[in-house]
Amino acid sequence: MKDSPVTLLLKELIHFDKSNATSVYIQISQQIINAIQRGYLKEGMALPGTRIFSQLLNIHRNTAVAVYDELASQGWVEIIPNKGTFILIPKPKTASIKARSNKINDAYSYPKTTGFPFQTSFHLASTEEFSEAKYILNDGQPDLRLHPIHEFSKWYGTSMKRKSLISKWNNTSKNSYSTFENQLCNFLNATRGFHIKPTNLISTRSTEMSLYIISQLLIRKKDVVLVGNLSNYNANMIFQEAGANIKTIPVDENGLDINYIEKHFTKGKIRCIYVCSNRDYPTTNTLSAERRLQLLQLAKKYQFAIIEDDFDYDFQLEGSAMLPMASSDGNGMVIYLGKLGQSLFPSFQTGFVVAPENLISEAKNYLQMLDKQGDLIQEQVLSELIYEGEIHRLLKKNSIIYKQRRDYTYECFKRNFKETIQLKKTSGGLAIWIEFLPSISLIQLAEEVSKLDVFLPKTILYQDKNTCAIRFGFGHLNEEEIEIVVSKLNLAYNSMTKS
Repeated sequence: MKDSPVTLLLKELIHFDKSNATSVYIQISQQIINAIQRGYLKEGMALPGTRIFSQLLNIHRNTAVAVYDELASQGWVEIIPNKGTFILIPKPKTASIKARSNKINDAYSYPKTTGFPFQTSFHLASTEEFSEAKYILNDGQPDLRLHPIHEFSKWYGTSMKRKSLISKWNNTSKNSYSTFENQLCNFLNATRGFHIKPTNLISTRSTEMSLYIISQLLIRKKDVVLVGNLSNYNANMIFQEAGANIKTIPVDENGLDINYIEKHFTKGKIRCIYVCSNRDYPTTNTLSAERRLQLLQLAKKYQFAIIEDDFDYDFQLEGSAMLPMASSDGNGMVIYLGKLGQSLFPSFQTGFVVAPENLISEAKNYLQMLDKQGDLIQEQVLSELIYEGEIHRLLKKNSIIYKQRRDYTYECFKRNFKETIQLKKTSGGLAIWIEFLPSISLIQLAEEVSKLDVFLPKTILYQDKNTCAIRFGFGHLNEEEIEIVVSKLNLAYNSMTKS
């Protein structure tokens, strides 16, 4: 058998690395499958017995048995007792549908359009832009390079190996709240000044999913939703999808103008108002304490809901973040949205909603329909991060880095643009609001800077008769990259204004 063509072929084709993370038996199985697919091993050929096979490759006989079992489980070999192991070619199990003769050619290409009508939604059209530029700007996203990959690989692996994981997935009873729900409650009570229980909380895949669920519960067609006159595009899309009639409210250095609401609206005319908890999007202005109190009182008086989005709480760079309005809401007027783990890789981030128990109960019904499975491994990892205090350490460590980047961005713009821009250094967040004085064409600026290998997406440009500004995200750039990008923006700006 050692001198058989099959034995010689296997010795020639198979190579494995014991230091590789992939098990040896998997490496060998994959190479045999590849040899079958390429026609080196034909159907019906006999493989050597496990004893000879193990000697041939200098592996343990148990490993050889595991190789053959793996191949058999995938249908690539047939193991016949007392006879041997023989190559098989798996046959496709799906029967093809024969095309009718008058449309025989059409059956073998997939149609581009449906044969039935459906309702399109223009406001859900993607605004995503693509570019091959080296430097890509955004509205203030974190730097994924700061994610602690090695530590998370360890935590994720540990969570996967827990024996309780399968029982949690198969659990059909709800006798108590999960460890994650209790840990998240503890975390929010400690950091946001809440006094909530798991009955006041629901976790989702993202802030957008949270807002979508809430809007489905809250908004009916033509309900009035108030937002800032410069506001969050994604939130507006969700409100429009729910059929809302969106009205805009002026925003100044103290945030939303609450007096404007009292002057132009009456009780029963407003369904809800969308506000940003710490920093207005996109302007970064903070809603003052006086206006927060005024808004809470007005919500009670006019009977409308406040949707409070605390999208950048994790990025408080100096001082203390303002406690959310929801923490001092005794009348059940505020629905609080947030995100946990923004300093982590996106797959470890989770959104959440804090609200009165009756609303959360209904929101959970929606979540069961949209995302019944959830992510127990993610929840296990985040629970341990909270319990061990690791989430606080990561936030503090990254905040120091982001504060340095904010300061460097501010100085770069002041040095390069001098009096032609107006900007304010905010106490948190990962973006700076930059206004151009005098006004220029931001679309032309984006075109000019694209020639210098910098992509300035339209979604961070804000221009109308009263505004000419950019929401410049600095979080994902290191200091060297910030210097390069700001210098290139200045070159593009000068080429425009001098021509």
